[in-house]
Amino acid sequence: MLDHPRLTLIEADIADRAAMEQVFRAHRPRAVVNLAAESHVDRSIHRPRSFIDANIVGTSVLLECARTQMAGGDRRGGAGFRFLHVSTDEVYGSLGPTGRFREDSPYAPNSPYAASKAAADHLVRAWCRTYRLPALVTHCSNNYGEYQFPEKLIPLMILNALDGRPLPIYGDGGHVRDWLHVDDHCAALLRVLSDGTPGERYNVGGGNERTNLEIVDLVCDALDELSPAASNPALGGGGSYRALKTFVPDRPGHDRRYAIDASRIAGELGWRPRRPFRQGLRDTVRWYVEHRDWCARRLSAGEVR
Repeated sequence: MLDHPRLTLIEADIADRAAMEQVFRAHRPRAVVNLAAESHVDRSIHRPRSFIDANIVGTSVLLECARTQMAGGDRRGGAGFRFLHVSTDEVYGSLGPTGRFREDSPYAPNSPYAASKAAADHLVRAWCRTYRLPALVTHCSNNYGEYQFPEKLIPLMILNALDGRPLPIYGDGGHVRDWLHVDDHCAALLRVLSDGTPGERYNVGGGNERTNLEIVDLVCDALDELSPAASNPALGGGGSYRALKTFVPDRPGHDRRYAIDASRIAGELGWRPRRPFRQGLRDTVRWYVEHRDWCARRLSAGEVR
């Protein structure tokens, strides 16, 4: 894919103002989709500064570069230009056993990661209102699918299980998340980018609420089908992947439940998730089973911390 004629890969820090200004001058983008972020909550608790730099400072740099391009009167930076900032449902905080996050739900971030994303959202809103930058914001639920870094819940459980290592589950495993396949998320972003109203926010959810314990059990069941524990030498030739589940102390400020009300993007833009969750999860487990070399390269390169 990297040799596609319409693709140019530039490896740079979005918080590097000089580097981003050069990118904007060279390519004069008609749209910016800001998916760049430090996103692992556990690391934000131990190393919050990198989240401030990437998520807050980096977003402010991109906003300023976009504003400069529009102010310059470039034909591609005019009425058709759009800035799509991809945020998270975590900015809303924690839900009780009922209800769902709506676009008008108040912000109540509880982790350094969530706080950094909330701050970035407010910057986008300010640049939209103050400078008339045609910006949009989306708030997505937990993504899953191929090529997700091994630090995240689903790939971490898959790889630990295959290696016969413990499957760490925070607290009682009852924390609830709404799961969205990455393909469905990408389709939503393209729809918002093309048809959304600048200055507005759109919640993007999969409608698949599951406890963390349920997710781990489903991963184990898929592994038992695709790579049976009985034939896995890492488990001593017997047992079940579920036997590897290990409950560990809960992390600080762990939100109990997230749930997305995606009725706005469905009603106004006609987007709905298409990937059935159980099939999507099974396909994801199969991909990691078949691509352990990719995961090993990510780990050896120090990309997972």
